[in-house]
Amino acid sequence: MPSSPTTPTQPSSPKKAPFSDLPIFEARGVRKVYHTGELDVVALQGVDLDFRMGELVVLLGASGSGKSTLLNILGGLDVPTSGSLRYKGWDLSGGGERTLTQFRRNCVGFVFQFYNLIPSLTARENVALITDIAPDPMKPEEALGLVGLSHRLDHFPSQLSGGEQQRVAIARAIAKKPEVLLCDEPTGALDVTTGITVLEAVERINRELGTLTVVITHNAAMAGMADRVLHLSDGNIVKERRNDQRVPVTSLEW
Repeated sequence: MPSSPTTPTQPSSPKKAPFSDLPIFEARGVRKVYHTGELDVVALQGVDLDFRMGELVVLLGASGSGKSTLLNILGGLDVPTSGSLRYKGWDLSGGGERTLTQFRRNCVGFVFQFYNLIPSLTARENVALITDIAPDPMKPEEALGLVGLSHRLDHFPSQLSGGEQQRVAIARAIAKKPEVLLCDEPTGALDVTTGITVLEAVERINRELGTLTVVITHNAAMAGMADRVLHLSDGNIVKERRNDQRVPVTSLEW
């Protein structure tokens, strides 16, 4: 039986970690159907995909294409109706709630469109919510430093811009040293200039920590920052593209 996922150690080198040869995520025939009264809504129609450690992958598609459903299943927030999903040998599609809880707690960091910070806590204290319960976390100051907020440790959310609040949310997500970072429209509520700053923080985490990073968006301009781009439409992956060279976030054409 595969061992439980464990929190990875932080790489000491700031250089981008190479991809592993073997996938850490394997999805085969992943299908998701939502039952709403007499109507069945098919959100995913049998998705096959692999993800490798160290990749930065953009999931691109219009609203309703299945992006968020796929991300929720990858993050253990939901399970497929049929098909299989494995993470390092762990069966996430049939392992039960205890397996999913351990997976979410030890292996995954989430960043959503809305920041979900606690207004009465400082940036440092918001990140400490995670570091206080993680088995081998970074210090809050270290996580905030990685997203360029060392000078805003003791500011409350109301004293931070939207981009700064999102970077606090990223720091909170990576403070437990997750092997997987899942970002759901992380710049959706931000203007272009602020969004670039946030994406630079995401790219830096991927490069320096070697974290598998999956970003979902409807904005095609973000495709250039990825190692691989998956296009979703009507619950299917309809196109896959690999970039020979990643484009720096500041050079993307918005």
